[in-house]
Amino acid sequence: MKSHFWENHFIHTAGYYSVVVLCTVLFLAVFELVTKYRNWDEIKKGNLAVAMATGGKIFGIANIFSQSILHHDSLFVMIEWGVFGFFLLLIGYFIFEFLTPKFRIDDEIQEDNRAVGFISMAISVGLSFVIGAGIS
Repeated sequence: MKSHFWENHFIHTAGYYSVVVLCTVLFLAVFELVTKYRNWDEIKKGNLAVAMATGGKIFGIANIFSQSILHHDSLFVMIEWGVFGFFLLLIGYFIFEFLTPKFRIDDEIQEDNRAVGFISMAISVGLSFVIGAGIS
């Protein structure tokens, strides 16, 4: 009997899961580079604003990849759309920073301004739905 190892749904799910986890770690590292604070240091100190902003980014990345998985048959095409979606999310971060000239988003989040952290989270989550809809 011929082996259908690579056609197994469990193998596909494990493959998608592994790739998305690796991409999420990589993309969070990119976000870490573009922000002036260190996410995990601030979260360890109990900075809820950073936790909300980071949680929104994680949700956003996962949501974009979930839509990419749903609408593309190939792992490589799923990765391409996920990476493209991440860059759109990253651009959204820079637009948010640009559209608030009265204060710096990074400074406010680092100072645990929870209102700004919440808005940052909402923007990441909201944009991920828009990006995900475009992927499909």
